[in-house]
Amino acid sequence: MNEISIAVSGINAVDNPGPGVGVVRSIKEDKDLRVKVSGLAYDAMEPGIYLDWLMDRSFVMPYPSSAGADYLARLLYIKETAGLDVVIPTLDAELPFYIKNERELAGHGINTFLPDKEQFDLRSKEHLTDVADKIGLSVPPTEVVTSHSDLTAALDRIGFPAMIKGAFYKAYRVHNHLEAESAFHKIVNEWGYPVLVQKIVQGDEINAIGVGDGAGESLGNMAIKKLWITDLGKIWTGVTIDNEPVNRATKLFLKQYAWRGAFEIECIAAGDKLYLIEINPRFPAWVYFATGAGINLPARLLRAALGLPFERGSIYKPGRLYIRYTYDMVTDADTFQKIITRGES
Repeated sequence: MNEISIAVSGINAVDNPGPGVGVVRSIKEDKDLRVKVSGLAYDAMEPGIYLDWLMDRSFVMPYPSSAGADYLARLLYIKETAGLDVVIPTLDAELPFYIKNERELAGHGINTFLPDKEQFDLRSKEHLTDVADKIGLSVPPTEVVTSHSDLTAALDRIGFPAMIKGAFYKAYRVHNHLEAESAFHKIVNEWGYPVLVQKIVQGDEINAIGVGDGAGESLGNMAIKKLWITDLGKIWTGVTIDNEPVNRATKLFLKQYAWRGAFEIECIAAGDKLYLIEINPRFPAWVYFATGAGINLPARLLRAALGLPFERGSIYKPGRLYIRYTYDMVTDADTFQKIITRGES
């Protein structure tokens, strides 16, 4: 097989890690693929830049909110200098650019495997109730608010503790009106309206990860239970599970929406109910958990993007344990200097 040049973003492997390092690690474990990886970074201190056993090259990108022309020009520069057959964006903020420009990128020989705009918009928390109804799940009591008076009234009905969420980004756990008002204003100032107020449901965090083929079927999926999370709400330890309600919901989600690309479904199991909390239109930071359990989803997505043969099985052993850990690395400053001065290494 010829060498494949790919680019992967989200290589910020910090206390709130992106999915990129897990994606690259997974792809490089597919022994039938010959890949050269360019890491896409937004800051010179993103740890993935310095993991030279995973990243062959690294490039600093303009922020996705900047002009689309600048972002496209940077990708074309990477294609010219390092080669670029496939891009796997792993951050929510990047996806609108890639979805909007999918055809133009393909015209330059840069392939992706992503949901379309309508599918991507399902991640809006305003749509969760409708999605949950169609895939057989419940949702916690949730109200959409667009003013301070709406916020106060919603909190009086829902009570504390509660979650204050942006429609697409940011979520804060609050325990009183003062915390709620602070969270509300932070979200409005950064992302605008609407804001959602959601009752906190106590229970086990159950997540499903997978890749849809765009025709209603799965390229593979897996369910986990989070055992220990950080103060930022990120998984630190987890275990694979065989949960019939989440497996059924995942299958219905793929069939109902003909999902294409990576996804994560976040749920809370409380009593005999499974509550839908969030849908993410990309891999989570713990994506390597699936690879370690025997389902290499990033490699399957890459193969699908290029029209190469891929597996579809979702067979894994329940009880496999995931443990995240920190790692200390000391390296030469040359890479940092190159990134700062040239924007690439």
